[in-house]
Amino acid sequence: MVFFSRMDFSQGSLFGYIEDLQELTIIERPVRRSLKTPEEIERLTVDEELNDIERAVYLLSSGQDIQGTSVVANLPVLMRQNPAETLRRVLPKIREVLHVAGVEMQLTAAVSFLTVLQDESVSIHTYSHSFLHIILQNLEHRDAGVSNAWLETLLAVIEALPKETIRHEILNPLVSKAQISQTLQSRLVSCKIMGKLAYKFEAHIIKREILPLVKSLCQDVEYEVRTCMCRQLEHIAQGIGTELTKTVVLPELVELARDEGSSVRLAAFETLVNLLDMFDADDRSQTVLPLVKSFCEKSFKADESILVSLSFHLGKLCNGLYGIFTPEQHLRFLEFYKKLSTLGLQQENGHNDNQLQLQTLEQEKKYISVRKNCAYNFPAMIVFVDPKNFHLELYSIFFCLCHDPEVPVRYTMAISFYEVAKLLNSGVYTIHKELVTLLQDESLEVLDALVGHLPEILELMTTNGGENSGSESKLLSIPDLIPALTTAEQRAATSLKWRTHEKLLQKYACLPHIISSDQIYYRFLHRMLTIILTNNVLPVQKAAARTLCVYLRYNRKQEQRHEVIQKLIEQLGQGKSYWNRLRFLDTCEFIMELFSKSFFCKYFFLPVLELTHDPVANVRMKLCYLLPKVKSTLKIPSDKHLLQQLELCIRKLLCQEKDKDVLTIVKRTVLELDRMDISLDAFQKRFYENDLLDQEKERQEHLLLEMEQLEKEKQQSEGRSTNVNDKIFEKKRRDNKTSSVLAKSMTLSVSGSSSGTSAGKEDKKSKLVRSQSFSTQALHPKYSNIDKCPNKSSATGYTSSVSGMGKSCMLSFTDDTFRTRSTGNSGNATFPSSSSLTTSRNSFNSADQKNNGNKESQSRKMSIKNRKSNS
Repeated sequence: MVFFSRMDFSQGSLFGYIEDLQELTIIERPVRRSLKTPEEIERLTVDEELNDIERAVYLLSSGQDIQGTSVVANLPVLMRQNPAETLRRVLPKIREVLHVAGVEMQLTAAVSFLTVLQDESVSIHTYSHSFLHIILQNLEHRDAGVSNAWLETLLAVIEALPKETIRHEILNPLVSKAQISQTLQSRLVSCKIMGKLAYKFEAHIIKREILPLVKSLCQDVEYEVRTCMCRQLEHIAQGIGTELTKTVVLPELVELARDEGSSVRLAAFETLVNLLDMFDADDRSQTVLPLVKSFCEKSFKADESILVSLSFHLGKLCNGLYGIFTPEQHLRFLEFYKKLSTLGLQQENGHNDNQLQLQTLEQEKKYISVRKNCAYNFPAMIVFVDPKNFHLELYSIFFCLCHDPEVPVRYTMAISFYEVAKLLNSGVYTIHKELVTLLQDESLEVLDALVGHLPEILELMTTNGGENSGSESKLLSIPDLIPALTTAEQRAATSLKWRTHEKLLQKYACLPHIISSDQIYYRFLHRMLTIILTNNVLPVQKAAARTLCVYLRYNRKQEQRHEVIQKLIEQLGQGKSYWNRLRFLDTCEFIMELFSKSFFCKYFFLPVLELTHDPVANVRMKLCYLLPKVKSTLKIPSDKHLLQQLELCIRKLLCQEKDKDVLTIVKRTVLELDRMDISLDAFQKRFYENDLLDQEKERQEHLLLEMEQLEKEKQQSEGRSTNVNDKIFEKKRRDNKTSSVLAKSMTLSVSGSSSGTSAGKEDKKSKLVRSQSFSTQALHPKYSNIDKCPNKSSATGYTSSVSGMGKSCMLSFTDDTFRTRSTGNSGNATFPSSSSLTTSRNSFNSADQKNNGNKESQSRKMSIKNRKSNS
């Protein structure tokens, strides 16, 4: 934008630009019409009759560099095919070429040698005899990148080599290579090799042969060597044990911590932190703690170079030294952490407005890194202060870090949010607002980091959110959660980061366990359907489809379920766009995964088969792939008519299909369907686990119907009691004006009826509690058979069925259980049940009807006798 603002697009200036372009064409280089000349092609041509070994030798001897590099890259393949000839003829040529090879071939050779070791194409003895000398020769290459590549290969080789080979080939030459008279590169390589050798030898060998070299390199004149050796002290300490670490390594670290080079001091500090576990309490209190305090004091004044590293290791440092802190020191380190957490957000000491802008930018980057490290260490600091003191000591810092102006800081807080929530446990309610804030963050990176553990976070929020942890008051524990979730989804949908949107939709499948069914229906379920219909990204559509099926699975109102099913069939299965019909088949796959077989057969089996007549070949092809799963939902003999429909559709496809690709898949599918075994209504051994799982799904679906019916009856009884109380009040008011005696009798009669009503109310309350407990606990087999009861009044049918439940282990419902309150074609739809269960239930219900009929007739006879005797 800056350049465009300065450009002048007037006519004169445009002609000036054109003249400049014309001048450039004069000095344009001629373009070659061909990439290679005939002579070059001739030099690159190789005789086709040569085998792989001969071709490799020829290219290494007289080929160009690119051809030689290709041979070196192909060395692992040659070693696998013909190791003996490769070692005899190819490897000596590679050794000769590497003396004069360029950087690219050297790097390729280092990688190839390491690959040969990892492939174990030859024994370790052969490898050390043939390859080790080449590796050692190229360690001190003049190019630092090449030298480091060969060093990495050597360090990997050391892990596999036997001790004697290491001693003679590596350790003995190392003594001379580590001397001050050697080059800087040689001494740096020696430092890294010694760190690796510390794991290969016993402590007394390290003490005698390696530690003298270590002390010498720690006192080297070059700060790069001292820094490198200091970082290897951690490995050496682990190799020599605690005692030698205390007497040899710790004094060296103390001296290096006071070095004049800032990089050396930084390396000493980080090594001290990593070795805290190896020091006892005395070493920590007398040696380590004073050094750490010195680092903290200097970090803001004279040595800001250590500030980033100090902030990164502060959590580990505070918890490592926790046992030796006095209360004053504990408070001092906590205040130091708080200061680092807000560093750069206000004017700091020693910084004035006259600083150069470049310095200010570098300083700002450093401060952002410090605050990011503080966010990374926040869970460790909660442990340091104790979660009980979180609100008093750290909540203000938590608030600042979650609202930090820089994205990397908020991103780190979003990643660690789940750890913070776990540590707070019952006190997690204190960070509800920050969860909502991060969900509404303007950066999608922050949202993506938070969503990774969103189900676990929300579960902690609802289960430990204080007193309001019941299903009816889930929303009360997290204010503004639903608007934040919807806003986050809409922002992800309007962005170009579809992976974040997909991840968000997948995690939203946890919401039925967090918020109420009605809230999901009105705020999320229809949004999922809209995404399936309008979004252009296939993974996002599939994620939305699966989440919608989960919402449908846990929806507690039959009328809403029927509405969603009808929309899925009409807008997806019968949609105008073939893309929507393909998504309908995807949705049906999720339905088969999440719901019982009978549910799928009841609502989706026939709509799926209708797509065999789809005009688009891709839809028919996808349907053919799905048919084996569709057939697996059938049970014989109850679904025999559906099996006939399936076979009829397959015959039509075989006879009428014109697309050759679809026809090929149809024939393949027919063979697969013929090999399939259909499960019976009765349990079979080979389908036992699947049948148990399906029965469990079916039970849960019936229990949803039961809970809905009980909730309706509860609401109706509450409404009746309210009306009765209103009538009582009106009658009292009228009767007080007319007659006190009539008022007393009316009061007695109404009180009797209200007591009966309240007793029925209490009875239904207990049933509702029992029913709701089924949804959260393991289902018992005796509640598996659920069926309609005879057409009687709602209260009578329900009471009689429940009263007989203890004797018959059966639970029956009125027709209202399976019927919606209002309208629509879907109002008469019912949840299916297996035919075997239906058969047993019908026979038992007929017996119940007879028993109930006998009881009613007996009661009528008794009442007639009483009337006669009274008359």
